[in-house]
Amino acid sequence: MAKEEFLYPEKWLLKASAGERIASELRISIISGMIESGTILSENKIAADFSVSRSPVRDALKILASENMVQLKRMGASVTGLTDKHIEEIYDVRLMIESFVFERIVKADTGDLVKELSKILEMMKVAVKYGDADEFSCQDVIFHETIIRFINHSYILMIWNNLKPVMESLILLSMRVRFKEKYDDFQRILKNHELYIEAIKTKERNLMIQSLHQNFDDVQGKVEDLWMSQQLLAKGAGQGEQA
Repeated sequence: MAKEEFLYPEKWLLKASAGERIASELRISIISGMIESGTILSENKIAADFSVSRSPVRDALKILASENMVQLKRMGASVTGLTDKHIEEIYDVRLMIESFVFERIVKADTGDLVKELSKILEMMKVAVKYGDADEFSCQDVIFHETIIRFINHSYILMIWNNLKPVMESLILLSMRVRFKEKYDDFQRILKNHELYIEAIKTKERNLMIQSLHQNFDDVQGKVEDLWMSQQLLAKGAGQGEQA
């Protein structure tokens, strides 16, 4: 597999093991629809594509199996994929996590958190200005993870970390589509993050509820973005074959 064909940003994988790198690329390929549900993944074929031994491939498939993306088979795996229902359930869990986190935040001194989130928001604005979907996605994940880490709750963080790999791919694919097809929508997205910060600063539950619902009631939009990303990727692949 040539480097230019990779969907997952290489700069996000600087500290990743070989197995994690392969899992990241296979995961986003499955979620994007480039690898379809029902596909049989061969350890030997993946090892050849990524120029590695079979050992990191096995590690990658075990990671994906733990996320219910594949079912392990002898010498490979069968792709189960990600349904609209799965996406909605992921965002349900995010909503529960961030609602819980806010209840802890209202009892704490949030001055430093507000400053840190404001810095991240500025980086998100720069990413929008320069049309960098990958950087925007990265900063968006960091924004929410910063809020979650603030309360120092080990089990909430464990749940978040379990969700994060699939969630990152969903966000990345969604934002890439939005930069191409719905660029004007980013002013609304940025305003919503400003509302999030204001809710944390003032510790106003009503503001937080408003912000959370604006953020998570848009799941159907994200499902549509995923469908559009599949069309764009398929079109790109077709152009590549004709070249």
